[in-house]
Amino acid sequence: MVFSSLEFLFLYLPVCLTVYFLIPRRHLKIRNLVLFLFSLVFYAWSGPRYVFLILFSTVVDFICGHFVGKYREKNKKLAKRFVFLSVFINIGLLAFFKYTDFIISNLSRIPFLSFLKPIGITLPVGISFYTFQTMSYTIDVYRGEAAAQDNIVTFGAYVSMFPQLIAGPIVRYRDVDSALRSREQSIERFASGIRRFSVGLCKKVLLANTAGELFSAFSSDVASNPNILGAWLGILFYSFQIYFDFSGYSDMAIGLGRIMGFDFPENFNYPYISASITEFWRRWHITLSTWFREYVYIPLGGSRCSRARTFFNLFVVWLLTGLWHGASWNFVLWGLYYCVILIIEKSLLKGFLEKHRIFAHIYSLLFVLFGWFIFVSCDLEKPFQYLRAMFSGPFVSQMSVYHLVRSTVFLVILIIASTPFCKNIYKRFEGRSSFSVIISILCVASLALCTAYLVDSSYNPFLYFRF
Repeated sequence: MVFSSLEFLFLYLPVCLTVYFLIPRRHLKIRNLVLFLFSLVFYAWSGPRYVFLILFSTVVDFICGHFVGKYREKNKKLAKRFVFLSVFINIGLLAFFKYTDFIISNLSRIPFLSFLKPIGITLPVGISFYTFQTMSYTIDVYRGEAAAQDNIVTFGAYVSMFPQLIAGPIVRYRDVDSALRSREQSIERFASGIRRFSVGLCKKVLLANTAGELFSAFSSDVASNPNILGAWLGILFYSFQIYFDFSGYSDMAIGLGRIMGFDFPENFNYPYISASITEFWRRWHITLSTWFREYVYIPLGGSRCSRARTFFNLFVVWLLTGLWHGASWNFVLWGLYYCVILIIEKSLLKGFLEKHRIFAHIYSLLFVLFGWFIFVSCDLEKPFQYLRAMFSGPFVSQMSVYHLVRSTVFLVILIIASTPFCKNIYKRFEGRSSFSVIISILCVASLALCTAYLVDSSYNPFLYFRF
C-alpha cells in the first residue's frame, strides 16, 4: 500500500485515525497498541510473510535494548556485547535479503563458480529503513542518549510506525522517545499535519508522477533517436521525479506523524538550490546523512584525524551509502562518484565555490544531474547509448522538441516548486484568518484533484520503496 493510493486515502487512513482517536488521550499505551496493530496491517498489505521479519527485529532489539540499559552502568563490556548482537543481527538480515543474490550473481561470473545461481530472494519493503532505525535504538541506549523502552508494544509501535516505515524519514529512537511516552495533540497540530500531508500528496501525484512520465518519454526517444537535448532533459525530469517523489513521501510521513502527535525530523531542504555538493548532501535525504555521520563517520574518527584518514572515512561512508541504496554496481559507482567530488571540494574547491556563487550553483546542478544518470542507469534501456547521447551526436530530435514544447510550462512549475518561493509566500501570510480559509480550500481542492488523477492514471510508483 502506498500513501498516494485510493485504498489508503479513503479506507485505511480514515479507519485507522477513527480508531486511534476514539481511544482517550490518557490511555496512551492503548493508542500505541492501535498504532502498532494498524502499522502491521499496513506492512502486511505489501507482503504478509515479511510481517514476521519485522516482528523478529522488534523482539531482538527490544531484548538487546533492555540488557544494554540494564548493564550500561554496571558492566559496559557486557552492554557493548548486546549492542554488537543487535547490530550483527540487523546487518545480517539486511545483507541476506538485499545482497545475497547480488553477491551470487557476481561470483557466478568466475569460471569455476559458474554453477552458482541467484536464489531469487524478494526484498522486504522498507527493510533498509527500519533496520537502521532499530540499530539506532540500542546504540542510543548504550550512549545514554535514550532510555531503554520497557513496553514491547510501545517499542513495536516505534519500529513499525506506518507513516515512516517504508521510505523514511529515518527516525532515530531518541527523536520520538518522549512522544512514545507522552505526547500532546491538538486541533492545531491535526490541521497542520493535514496541510503537510496535502503538500506531500500534491508533490507525489501531480509533480513526481508527471515528471516520471516525461522522463520515460525522453528516455524512449533517446533510445531510438539519440540526441543531446533529449538526454539532458530526460535526466532533468528524472531529477525532479525522484526529488518530488521522495520529498513528497517524507512530507506525507511528517504530516501523518504530526496528526498522531509525533514530530519527525525534516528530510529535505530544497537541495537543488545548493552551491556545492557538500551543501547538496546537507539538504538531500537529511536523515540518512545524519545516520551515517553519527553512527559511522564520527565513530571512525570523522574529520578529527589526518587528511588521509578523513578521506578514508569518507570513502567508507559513501561506499556504504551507495550499497544502502541498492545491490547493483551503479549504486556503488554513484556512492564513490560523490565521495571523489566531496574529497576534491574539501581539498581544493571550498574557497573558490564560496566566492563564485553563480558558478557554484551551475556546477552543483550539473554534477547532481550526472549523478542521477549513474543512479538510474540500470533502469535505462540502453545506458551506454544514453551516456553517449548526453555528450555527442545530434543536438535535437523531432520528438525531443515536441516533448519540450508541451512540457515547458510544467518545467517552470517544477523549478519554482523546488525552491523556497512558495514556502516564503506561505510564511508571509501565515496567521491571517482569510489566508487560513484559502489554505483550507486549497487542501480540499488538492485532495479532489489528486483523487481524480489517481482514478484516471495507472502510473503511481514510489521510487524509494525498492531501497
